[in-house]
Amino acid sequence: MLNFERKGNGKETLVLLHGFMENLSIWSDMEPHLSDQFSLLKIDLPGHGQSDILAEVHTMELMADEVKKVLDYEKLSKVHLLGHSMGGYTSLAFAEKYPQILKSLTLFFSTYFADDEEKKQQRIKSYRIIKDAFTHYAKAGIPNLFNPNEKDILEGKIEIALAMALSTNNMGALACVKGMVERTDKKQVMENLEAKILVLAGKHDNAVKTDMMIKHLPDRTNVKSYILDCGHNGHWEKPGICAEIINTELLHNLPKKLVL
Repeated sequence: MLNFERKGNGKETLVLLHGFMENLSIWSDMEPHLSDQFSLLKIDLPGHGQSDILAEVHTMELMADEVKKVLDYEKLSKVHLLGHSMGGYTSLAFAEKYPQILKSLTLFFSTYFADDEEKKQQRIKSYRIIKDAFTHYAKAGIPNLFNPNEKDILEGKIEIALAMALSTNNMGALACVKGMVERTDKKQVMENLEAKILVLAGKHDNAVKTDMMIKHLPDRTNVKSYILDCGHNGHWEKPGICAEIINTELLHNLPKKLVL
């Protein structure tokens, strides 16, 4: 079973899935703002944190099934699900397989688009570097995921993100990169899911095509989106604002689109 932690006192359960080269500790800045409203279930995805590598390729569907095993173990039949980046891809796969379980789905600095061919080739070219020069791979990539206009302010958070990335098992990271190459477009999931859908995106996110993703969101009453003045890591860059949106949006109602 995947490693997980339970925190918080709320009646509603919010499942939190971290992104690539992260672990369940990424939520520490947001947790104080969420724990009064939600019971938090934080999970280490396969090959990350204290969860084992499960296969040569960690497809999003495989990881979704492992998340489902945790929910079954905890006897949870209805939850809110939030995923950052790769955790968002896993959340979409979960929503496709187990829509009846979801009260809401939050894409947290993530996307429902599949990789285009250029991105797939970039990931494939990274296989060897992840195997043979993982430290270089992490150091080259992590700083670019933060708002370039605030790198001096965010220096401490960048150091935390880099240390976390370097603590990740490189073969676990490789299995997930291979899985991300294989993932499919999930626009249909966004169009068909009956649960509330919340999208939080960054104006300066170099990992997600924010403008295109927001533009092509389904025009449905259960879909809402927010663009924040940050990069790819809202949990470190804007934790209070992100938590406030999540608390208010998942438990109440806000206007359909906001830029913060």
